[in-house]
Amino acid sequence: MSITIALGADHGGYPLKEAIKEFLEKEGYQTIDCGTDSTEAVDYPVFAAKVARKVADGSARFGVIVDGAGIGSSMAANKIASVRAALCYDLSSANNAREHNDANVLTLGSGLIGSSLAQQIVKKFITTECTEERHLKRVGMIDDLQTTKEEAEKMETTLKDQELGSLSDADILKIAERVGQIVQASAGNVTPNPQVTIGHDHQDTDMVCRCGVCAEKQPDTYRKFMDFGVERLGLHDATGAASVPEDVAKCIDHTILKPDATEDDIKTLCAEADEFQFATVCISPSYVPLAAKELENSTVKVCTVVGFPSGAHHPTIKAMETRRAIRDGAEEIDMVINVGALKSGNDELVYRDIRMVCEACEDGGAISKVIIEAALLNDDEKVRACTLAKKARADFVKTSTGFGPHGATAADVELMARTVAHTGIGVKAAGGIKSFEDAQDMIKAGATRIGASAGIAIVKKARTITMSS
Repeated sequence: MSITIALGADHGGYPLKEAIKEFLEKEGYQTIDCGTDSTEAVDYPVFAAKVARKVADGSARFGVIVDGAGIGSSMAANKIASVRAALCYDLSSANNAREHNDANVLTLGSGLIGSSLAQQIVKKFITTECTEERHLKRVGMIDDLQTTKEEAEKMETTLKDQELGSLSDADILKIAERVGQIVQASAGNVTPNPQVTIGHDHQDTDMVCRCGVCAEKQPDTYRKFMDFGVERLGLHDATGAASVPEDVAKCIDHTILKPDATEDDIKTLCAEADEFQFATVCISPSYVPLAAKELENSTVKVCTVVGFPSGAHHPTIKAMETRRAIRDGAEEIDMVINVGALKSGNDELVYRDIRMVCEACEDGGAISKVIIEAALLNDDEKVRACTLAKKARADFVKTSTGFGPHGATAADVELMARTVAHTGIGVKAAGGIKSFEDAQDMIKAGATRIGASAGIAIVKKARTITMSS
């Protein structure tokens, strides 16, 4: 068989790409493997462009690209002149992509489909032709819209340059320091503090924020950084907690995860979160589309849970659940680790479990939080769990699901905060936080986020506190 097919994938799509390659070669097709060659983290646009160029220059009749969701690779491939890339997720979409659109590059999401279905989709794609005159006419209209040759060459040059390597750690630190300086300068009368460190190390850990900027503990400073776009501000002592009562809401995830929660409960939760300007609503995965719709004009984000509440799900299932939740509108993911694997000493499985979810979050632009269920662990296990979350590049570690023997304790929060200190990873305290005093205790211990179903009571109490000047 003379048809040649170019294959490519990022680290998340590598295993599925290898399965597709083996399938095609057994079917008698010629393949060109454009990489990647392992599960080491890479950038999907580089490999999407490699495959697309093979199709564009005639080296291959078709291209197949695999990443986590298939969306990004489709966008990247379509930047190459003469390429018509289509994301397909079932046999019907594969058939239409070829029969109606004469697509020549297929993109697949490894987090959405399994190997068997992927092989069927590929076979349908490469064996279906576009022959109807009305479809061919429309394909011609699509081609007329493609980028100019000059624009395409510029894009290809950029992608080739990216293949030479990524920024070094030193470069990233320099950029972070410069961004910190710009933020300070732009924040108006934020007075520099000699003890404040801008950048990676966070020597003064009294504040944790996702932009990498630390600031002195003054109410006006907090508000200026929030106004400037800092997503989260963390407080680590009672003085700091009492000094910003009006901002407590911004550290709270307004939560309802009970199994009998109704649609009306979710709508009420979202309305409350919008009224009190909480950080997020945290709800079960099936309610993510509803919450996203209710909050589409709000600054409140949608958070959901993965592998909940036991954590004993297969890592692949957790990754798929994560990708689906993000597609439905979730911007933050709270995943439960495999507690049994951790207690069995199988740290490699726990790391892979966390990392696959973190990768899915990175691909979808979501924040990842790792629930360690501290109530079921001894101190050594808590430290190991937090260390594995650091290694997996999680954004937060979280104490509890709320379904364990008990919820957050100040001692657990303090231990977790100490384990992830100076990394930029936040600590979320959840479960059993019923009052403003409970929240203060957690913040004092090192919590930078609070998960609570009693968020309204906490904020109302906070607003009764008189602020010091």
